[in-house]
Amino acid sequence: MKTVAIGGLGAIGLELARALDRGVEGFRLIAVASRDTEKARAAVAGFRAPPRVVPVEALAEAEIVIEAAPAAAFAAIARPAIAAGRVLLACSGGALMRQMELVEEAEASGARIIVPTGALVGLDAVRAAAYGRVDSVVIETRKPPRGLAGAPYLERNGISLDGLAEAKLVFQGNALEAAEGFPANVNVAAALAMAGIGPQRTEVRLWADPAAERNIHTIRVEAEAARFSMTIEGMPSPDNPRTGRMTPLSVLACLRGLTETLKIGS
Repeated sequence: MKTVAIGGLGAIGLELARALDRGVEGFRLIAVASRDTEKARAAVAGFRAPPRVVPVEALAEAEIVIEAAPAAAFAAIARPAIAAGRVLLACSGGALMRQMELVEEAEASGARIIVPTGALVGLDAVRAAAYGRVDSVVIETRKPPRGLAGAPYLERNGISLDGLAEAKLVFQGNALEAAEGFPANVNVAAALAMAGIGPQRTEVRLWADPAAERNIHTIRVEAEAARFSMTIEGMPSPDNPRTGRMTPLSVLACLRGLTETLKIGS
């Protein structure tokens, strides 16, 4: 049994904790951490095998640490896990992309950093294409306005989404700029950038669309080996419209892939 700890008990982390408590073969949840300790204790109190609620640095006692917290808490969870040589499943791809020195620290300590696919498709194809020449990678995301509300980029630039009557392009730039301006919204773009041609060359377009009922991501790739486009329409989480229901399922699939005898996909 591999031991697992989860940092963050929001829309992603709590769903993962519940799934692990129900039973995922080969894994045992032993600890969780959250900004609100009392709320975390209440959330796991009814589990069949309640995990300990611990400070974030103690998560590194587990063999696998899942980071599922707001971007601001990423380093506090990631650094102790990396220093201890653990496997870190990082859901905050945007935060990782802005702190790539952690990859060097992981190489030195023997840790592994794995970014789950999340609410995206096609990372296998992008990774494969990146071994050859890639001319462009563009990701266009459309979200309901409530899914982008409060983003630092919107506040800095005085962009209001209140009463929006039609789709509005609120950002166009590279993946690094997107991660800085929309830390809760562009983990999919960060994963795409790290899988492919990097954050500087990966173009991101963000739309606030009042007609959108789902988070819609469209990827377009022009490469020497292939030209392809992919679209996924994910349902937003009822607990947090900034993330999708697919994300915790993707993390579970990633977790199972660590021990499965037969693994499909690169």
